[in-house]
Amino acid sequence: MSDDWYLKRLSEYSGRTALVWREKQYGYDDFLARVDGWRDELSGRGIAPGQCVALRGGFSPATAALMTALAVNRNVAVPLTTRVREEREKALKIAAVRWFVEFDRDDGWEITPLEPILDPPLLWELREAGEAGLIVFSSGSTGEIKASLLSFTRMLDGYRNRRATPLRTLAFLMLDHVGGINTLFHILIGGGTIITIAERSPEAICKGIERHRVQLLPTTPTFLRMLLISESHKKYDLSSLEVITYGTEPMPEATLKELHAALPGVRLKQTYGLTEVGILPTKSERNDSLWLAVGGKGFETKIVDGVLWIRSKTAMLGYLNASSPFDAEGWMNTGDLVERQGDYIRFLGRKSEIINIGGEKVFPAEVENVILQLDNIKEVTVRGRSNPITGGVVVATVELHRPEDHSALEKRIRAACRARLAPFKVPAMVVVTSEALCGERFKKKRKVGM
Repeated sequence: MSDDWYLKRLSEYSGRTALVWREKQYGYDDFLARVDGWRDELSGRGIAPGQCVALRGGFSPATAALMTALAVNRNVAVPLTTRVREEREKALKIAAVRWFVEFDRDDGWEITPLEPILDPPLLWELREAGEAGLIVFSSGSTGEIKASLLSFTRMLDGYRNRRATPLRTLAFLMLDHVGGINTLFHILIGGGTIITIAERSPEAICKGIERHRVQLLPTTPTFLRMLLISESHKKYDLSSLEVITYGTEPMPEATLKELHAALPGVRLKQTYGLTEVGILPTKSERNDSLWLAVGGKGFETKIVDGVLWIRSKTAMLGYLNASSPFDAEGWMNTGDLVERQGDYIRFLGRKSEIINIGGEKVFPAEVENVILQLDNIKEVTVRGRSNPITGGVVVATVELHRPEDHSALEKRIRAACRARLAPFKVPAMVVVTSEALCGERFKKKRKVGM
C-alpha cells in the first residue's frame, strides 16, 4: 500500500503557503523538498521501513516534514513532544524505538540510534501488512502511560477524498496528540496553511488570529473559557475567524452560550474522537447547543445502557502494553455516558466519574456548569468522596481569581446550586486550591485535591 498519492496531492498546491513558523512562511514546494530531504536521510542512515522512529519537537517545518516522510517511508512514527525524561525513557522502550530524533528551538536536529529491543507482536503484524505506523501515548485511569499502535497508512487514506479547502488554521493541539496530528494532515491535504504561535495564552492566540487572518481555531473548552475571562477577543480583530472546533473534554453549557454571544459570526463545532478509534465526523445541532450527530463513513456507533460504543475502520491495532479494549466484533466501549434525541446525542460525562449519592447519580459537569457562572470562579472540578451513610458526597474544588472568605464563598456556591439543582447534587464540601486546575494542554485536571 503506497502513500505516494499524498505527496502528489501536496504538489498540486505549488505556490501556496503550507506553514507559518516564527512569523516566516514556508511554501508547499519548500515543504515537499524537506520531506524528500528526510527520505534521503532515512535511507542514508539505513533506517528501514517498519522501524520505529521517535521524534521530539514542536509544530515546526522540520518536525512536520519528518512526520510526513516517516508515513511515506512506511516507518512507525512515535511523537513524544512533551514527555518528561523519566516518562520518555519508558515510552522509548515500550515502543521498541530504534532511532530518536530530537529537535532544538531553532529547528535543528540530532538523530541518535538506540539499542535494539524485541519488537511487540503487533509491530510485526503492521510490517507484514506493509503499512506505516503511528504510536500515540496517553495516560490511563491509573496514571500509567498506554501506547496505542495505529496504522498511519489507513489514517492518511481516510483523508484521500477530502476536497481542497484552503483554510488558514492555527495549530493549537500538540503533535504528540491525535488531534494535533489530525490538524497537520487534514489541513495540508486540503491545501490550507498551518499557523504556529510560540505562546498559547489567550492574548497571544487572539493577536495571532488578527495578524495571520486565521480562519479555523481547533482548541479546548478550557482554553475558550480562559479566552472569555481574559476578554482578549475584544482587544483584537477576529473578523477572519470562521470556525472554532472544540473537543478533548466536555464543554460547559454556560461557556458555550457565552462564546456564541461573544462571537456570533463564528461557527462553533463540537468534535469527538479517541486515540483508539480516530476522529469521528460530527455535526453540531446549533452553535449554542451541546447536541451533536456523531459518526459517518468508516465509523459505526451504538448506545448500550447509556454508554457510547464505536467500531471504526481506522481503529488502532491495539495497545503495546495493555490488553485490547475491543470486543470480539471490534466494538469499543468508550466509557462516555450519553443521552439521545433523534439523530443527536449529548455527552453527560465519563461513566467512571459519576458520583453515587444514596442511589442517585450526579454528573460532575452539571454541577460545574452552575458554579462556573458565579463571580470570582476561575475554574472548578467536581468529584465524589466516599461517605458511610449516603455512599458518597459531592466535593467542589475551585480556583479563584482573587482571595475570598471561605465561609462566604461556600454559602454562595451552595445557594446557587440549591436554586438550580436537586438537593443531593449540592456540594457538601467546597475546597479552594492554589494549584492550577488546567494543565499545559488546556484541559481540566480532575485529580487536584484528591
